[in-house]
Amino acid sequence: MTPEEARRQPLARQRSPRVSVCTLGWRDPLRWLAAGARDMRACPALSLGFGALFTAVAWLLGLSLRSSPQYALLLASGVMLLGPALAMGLIQASRSCEAGQRPRLRPCLLCWWPARSSVALFAGLLLVLELLWARSALIVFALFADSMAPEPSLSGLLLDPANRPFLAAYGAMGALFAGFAFACSVIAVPMLLDRPVDAITAALSSLRACLEHPWVLLLWGALLTLLTLLALLPAGLGLLLVGPLLGHASWHAYRGIVCPAQAQPELQPRPH
Repeated sequence: MTPEEARRQPLARQRSPRVSVCTLGWRDPLRWLAAGARDMRACPALSLGFGALFTAVAWLLGLSLRSSPQYALLLASGVMLLGPALAMGLIQASRSCEAGQRPRLRPCLLCWWPARSSVALFAGLLLVLELLWARSALIVFALFADSMAPEPSLSGLLLDPANRPFLAAYGAMGALFAGFAFACSVIAVPMLLDRPVDAITAALSSLRACLEHPWVLLLWGALLTLLTLLALLPAGLGLLLVGPLLGHASWHAYRGIVCPAQAQPELQPRPH
C-alpha cells in the first residue's frame, strides 16, 4: 500500500492515538456519580431494566452461597471481573444522552457489535484473569483445608476465629486480582465503544490513567466497591438502583479521565 492509499483509509490516522489523561481532583468521582444519576432520570425504564438484571444475578449468587460457598466466591469474582462488560448497555445509554439523543433499548443491547472484535478480545483477557483468579482461590482453599473449621454455612465460615488466616489470605489474593482488573477496565470498555482502538490499547490506556492518578482512581474504585456492598445488604434489592447508577457513571468517569479533545462521542456517521 502506498502512502497515498494509506491516507485514504478512514482509520489510518486514528487507529491507535495516544490517550491524553486530564487533570483529576478529589471531587471528580462525586461529579461522575451525580452525572450518572442525571442519566438515570433521563431514561428510567431502561435503567431499571438493567437494574433488574443485576438484581437477578445477585439472587443467583445468594442461592449458590447456601450450598457451595467456595464456588459462589469464584462466581462472584467472575461477576466483578465481567461487570464492566455487563454495563455496556448503560454506558451506551449515557453516551446517547450526552449526544442529545434518546436512549433506546435495541442500540444499547447491540452497542458492542461495531467493535465486536475488540470487545471479544477484551472479554477474553478478562476471562483469562478470572481463570487465574479461580485457580488461585482453589489453591488457597487447598492450603487451608486442614486448618479450617468445618462450617455448614457461609456466616459460620466467616465468623469462626479459626478461619481468620484463610480469610486474610483469600482477601489479599482477591484484592490483588480485583485491583488489577479495575485498573485494566476503568476506562477500557467505554473507550472501545467510543473510539477505534483495539483491546490492548484500551487496557494499557486504562492502566496508564491509574498510574498517573492513582489516588483519585483508588477513591473511585473504593466508591464503586462501597456502593455495591451497601446495595447487596437488603437482599440485593439495592442493585436495582445502584447497578444502573454505576453503569451510567462509568461513561462519565471515562469522559472525565480522557481529554475531551480526543474522545468526542460520534453516534452518527459523518457526512462525506
